[in-house]
Amino acid sequence: MIALLQRDPLAFLLTFAILVFSLVLHELGHAYAAYLFGDATAKRQGRLTLNPLRHLDPLGTVLLLLVGFGWAKPVPIYPPAFRHYRLGLFVVSIAGIVINLVLAVLFALLVRGLFTLDPVGVVMTLRGEGQTELGLLALAAFFASSINLVLAVFNLLPIPPLDGSKILQSLLPLSWQPLLWRLEQYAWLSFLLILTVLRGPIQEVLRLARRVFFGFFFG
Repeated sequence: MIALLQRDPLAFLLTFAILVFSLVLHELGHAYAAYLFGDATAKRQGRLTLNPLRHLDPLGTVLLLLVGFGWAKPVPIYPPAFRHYRLGLFVVSIAGIVINLVLAVLFALLVRGLFTLDPVGVVMTLRGEGQTELGLLALAAFFASSINLVLAVFNLLPIPPLDGSKILQSLLPLSWQPLLWRLEQYAWLSFLLILTVLRGPIQEVLRLARRVFFGFFFG
């Protein structure tokens, strides 16, 4: 993101606005899915809204500006209130990931559409050899697609408190649930591992995901 800011401030602003909206939709997806399954906790705390101030985390937003990756405030849920515990936990946990994947696909399709309209300008802008209006929009859409993909894949990792851990939890025996929920207290340890021991393997997974995803859309 810093490189994009230095290279093209307008593209940076467009990308940042799109990413904030993507994070908001991710959390709103969790909140609305929980509400549909009978848990009104998020609604009572004002999280069923598109207002970014209700969803953004200060540190996560700063990191989004600096490195292009961040997070929003986790949506509070109370799984015992779900009408169907397993199904509710699964759907609520995967809702944000699905939204990010849909956004990644839509932005990738937007890049392809803009390329069809202005192939020379889009390629020139993406390579940093010049700029056109459609090329600028394609650049912002490309970054938005890439980071939405990263958000989706990263959240799929089965590491507490990421969404992937709760997806896995929804499939495990009910007798394990109290222990698994207690592991949420050690989220700081998970993030420490992600930043140190697991950093390399996770980066490789994300690189592979981007290579496969963009290879499919752009060859």
